[in-house]
Amino acid sequence: MLLIPAIDLKDGKCVRLRQGKMDDETVFSDDPVEVAARWVEAGARRLHLVDLNGAFAGKPVNADVIHRIAERFPELPIQVGGGIRDEETVQAYLDAGVQYVIIGTKAVNEPHFIGDLCVEFPGHVIVGLDAKEGKVAVDGWSKLSNHDVIDMAQRFEADGVEAIVYTDIGRDGMMTGVNIESTVALAQAIHIPVIASGGITNLDDIKALSEVADEGIMGAITGRAIYEGTLDFVEGQKLADSLANE
Repeated sequence: MLLIPAIDLKDGKCVRLRQGKMDDETVFSDDPVEVAARWVEAGARRLHLVDLNGAFAGKPVNADVIHRIAERFPELPIQVGGGIRDEETVQAYLDAGVQYVIIGTKAVNEPHFIGDLCVEFPGHVIVGLDAKEGKVAVDGWSKLSNHDVIDMAQRFEADGVEAIVYTDIGRDGMMTGVNIESTVALAQAIHIPVIASGGITNLDDIKALSEVADEGIMGAITGRAIYEGTLDFVEGQKLADSLANE
């Protein structure tokens, strides 16, 4: 299982939000490119970049920073989310060296968009499903839809997406542990990989996720924990690797 460092971008800086609230942020660095370098040097095999301003604006705002990170690490798979609402934005990111685009709100509001993207950019599309009590949230988590997470994931799997990033928004940035049960339930209901997100706090969470990784959980995104030090990234990836080899 991959441990995937998150770099959340707001106003050109690396920040973390609590439960997606733009006014509840912690700034971790003014230089996101150096933050990326830190995780790559620590052995990260993939990076998760989020344009927070873009998610709220509905269009890229921190694209220049993302382009600089992709340019500096051309061999590293990078997945980007936040404000990706049209084909031109996807093309621009892929041209810059980004490997995967993550579509969230637009996937839920206009599901046919995903089918079109998968035809145009096969192998590069991931859908992010952010959920609370089994229902999908949209618009920067400000609204809860009537859509069931598993139903939506199955639909997008049929469209041809590469993976699902699943976030339990009740736990994101709160460091209260991963919702293993709902993550496993989703992974068992589809055949494409699930990337877990939200709530990872320490090595116990890595161990718990690694023990169910065979159900189809290919990775776990971690943010606040590796920035605040409750989780040592190197030790976390080492643990995940050792459990995978047992």
